[in-house]
Amino acid sequence: MASFDLDLFVIGGGSAGVRAARMAAQRGARVALAEAADLGGTCVNVGCIPKKLYSYAAHFADDFRDAAGFGWHVGETRFDWDVLKANRAAEIQRLNGVYQNLLVSAGVRILTGWATLCDAHTVQVSTATGEERFTAKHILVATGGRPSVPQFPGSEFVLTSDSMFDLEPFPKRLLVVGGGYIACEFASIFNGLGARVTQLYRGEQVLRGFDDDVRQHVAQEMRKQGVDLRTKLDVASIEKADGALLVKLIDGSTVEAGTVLYATGRVPNVAGLGLEAVGVAQGKDGAVKVDDAYRSSVASVYAAGDVIARVQLTPVALGEAMVIVDHLFGEGRRTLGYEFIPTAVFTHPNIGTVGFTEAQAREKFGEVKVFRSEFKPLMHTLSGSGERTLMKLVVDAKSDRVVGLHMVGADAGEVVQGFAVAMKAGATKAVFDSTVGIHPTAAEEFVTMREPVVA
Repeated sequence: MASFDLDLFVIGGGSAGVRAARMAAQRGARVALAEAADLGGTCVNVGCIPKKLYSYAAHFADDFRDAAGFGWHVGETRFDWDVLKANRAAEIQRLNGVYQNLLVSAGVRILTGWATLCDAHTVQVSTATGEERFTAKHILVATGGRPSVPQFPGSEFVLTSDSMFDLEPFPKRLLVVGGGYIACEFASIFNGLGARVTQLYRGEQVLRGFDDDVRQHVAQEMRKQGVDLRTKLDVASIEKADGALLVKLIDGSTVEAGTVLYATGRVPNVAGLGLEAVGVAQGKDGAVKVDDAYRSSVASVYAAGDVIARVQLTPVALGEAMVIVDHLFGEGRRTLGYEFIPTAVFTHPNIGTVGFTEAQAREKFGEVKVFRSEFKPLMHTLSGSGERTLMKLVVDAKSDRVVGLHMVGADAGEVVQGFAVAMKAGATKAVFDSTVGIHPTAAEEFVTMREPVVA
């Protein structure tokens, strides 16, 4: 029997990598983890956490305005970009330390450097002090994803989402290119913080893949908030002019901006890992192909998280990591289902969604019933804000099961998380109808919608 230095070598210290390494070590496995950047990956450093903190910051502008309708006299306000950046950086540094302590306390050896596969059981790590080689019975590739920017004249002038948290100075005129959740979130955030934001998307409507009513509603609300959202447009070229960026569009018009953010997609972070040389099969954009146990075409090599490009969400990466650990060092019974995964988009207002869109449900189930409600939230009856909330249920007519639940409104993610449990358990519309609502809340609308929308 072959003898290895380690039971598991993890490449990548993001959500999937840290979870797998820690849990495997806690089960007695000999584990090492290599990460070239800060621990925590995209989510902790340049994704979910800092993005949500900046979203909170942006909401205060609305809060100050809304307070007047409730009798509060708010004096002059001033936003300090440098204070926000410093406080965010301190919190992220604290979280980096938390991740390191979790790994060390579990017994994981942490290597700071770039790891490359040499063969099916060997990894070489390039560190500040030189090269080290390790053999491992199992190798997990959990290197996440990276932003992708198309090549066009002037593309060297654009930034990606990774660079948005430490911009200097604050971008007073921001052009956001893209229509996915990252583009929409940053457009909302910087609009709320005081930037003049233009957003371009080449498609008919933003947030492709979300329910059509959600897409239309959030686009309408973002425009009401002040985002200059333009669809069916794209960038032709960018050039520097008088200290600014002159962006020429495909229709011949121009937009002047201080900063251009390209948020047109992310691809698996696989360059320089040695996957091809070892024979690991890859799909679109280099995504590692895996089976139900997350094993690649090379039996000893596994992959999880954004690098396999299934569902690019942190909780999904954590779930995939737990399946791998159970498969390698447990009973092998754990699985992860990809249906009814809830998600939130931190636009202003927020989106929360779980299950099928109306179009997907009609294709899968045939006859469906749709329940939809749009209203002004109680808070805004006094605030003077024109923001409106959308709630929608999609029901399989044959089984009465609620198969889609969608919300655009304040704290949508918090609301939808609870309903996701019920939907995962197979709750029917009759169960929703028999549930007593909490009054007065927006969430109660999900259990009081009685009349379906006429097709």
